[in-house]
This record gives sequence, C-alpha cells and structure tokens, in this order.
Amino acid sequence: MVRADTERKPDAKLVAAMANGDAHALKALNARYGASLSALAFRFLADQADAEEVVADVLWQAWREAALYDPARGSVAAWLVAMSRSRAIDRFRAIRARRLAPGIGEPNPEATPDPADELDSAERGRIVKHALETLDPKQRELLELAYFSDLSQTEIAARLALPLGTVKTRMRAALLKLRQMLSGLPE
Repeated sequence: MVRADTERKPDAKLVAAMANGDAHALKALNARYGASLSALAFRFLADQADAEEVVADVLWQAWREAALYDPARGSVAAWLVAMSRSRAIDRFRAIRARRLAPGIGEPNPEATPDPADELDSAERGRIVKHALETLDPKQRELLELAYFSDLSQTEIAARLALPLGTVKTRMRAALLKLRQMLSGLPE
C-alpha cells in the first residue's frame, strides 16, 4: 500500500525520492501511471502479458535511473511514456522477427502499420481535440458544423439563425486561435 504522504507528492519529487531508495515512491508512480503505460504498450503489442512486462521493465528502469531524470527535459509522465514507447516498439519488433519463418522474407511494410506512426497520430489527435475543447463553445460549434457536417457558412448561418457576417467572424477567430495553439505541433 502507498503511504498517503507519498501519494500526494508531485511526480518530480517521487522520482527524487526513488533516487534516494524510497520504494513507496515507486509504488506511487506505478499507481499513477501503471494502467496508462500498460494501455500504451498494449496498443503496440496486442497482448496484455507482454504489455505488463513492458511496464514492469519501464518501472524498473525508472527506479535504476531516477537520479538521471532531468525535469528540464520534460515531465515525469513524458519520461515514462517515452521509455514505454521505446520498450514496446523493441518488443514488437522482436516478436515480429521471431514470427517470420526463414525463407519467407520481410513482410509487406504496407501491410504492417508502424506502431510509432500510430502512436504519433493518436497523440496529434489528442492535442487537436484538446485545442478544440479550449475554444469558445460558439466557435467550436461552427467549426464542427463546417468540418464534420460539411455545411457551408451560409448553411450554418441559416441553421443557427445567425447573420452570415457573424458566422464568418467567429469561424475566422476560431481558426486563428487553433492555428496559434497548434503552431508548435510537428508536421
């Protein structure tokens, strides 16, 4: 069981405590991130036992390398996700290599999606979804009608009983805000 005082510590303090040999800090980190790291690994491996083994390896690595963690390089969550992603990809490649029968050759790269690309796509989707959620609800509604219902600005104005100029102004403001929020997103 994780001690209550350890449970409330910020992530960086938990890692610092791990560097000093505090096993309760490792338990707290596992309680916070174990399930999400397992879900991430499962997306790559499609096997719960392999995913759990990846998480165990990652937490063991975090325990061993806690003193090397640098908060200036990213959050603890990002550090753990990066290690989990890397370990899951390595395990996926190892499993795939074992499954290839000798003499058959390499699998068709188009038939086997790259898990890293799928993860990057999912992460980009999460970021865009978050950016949309931060918009004013009236602006978000207009963008959803335009892009998901494929309505023109004139049709949106008619459906919402708004002047066309108002629809255009709100949509432009929403798009500019999204562009600003997503400008740091890699292509």
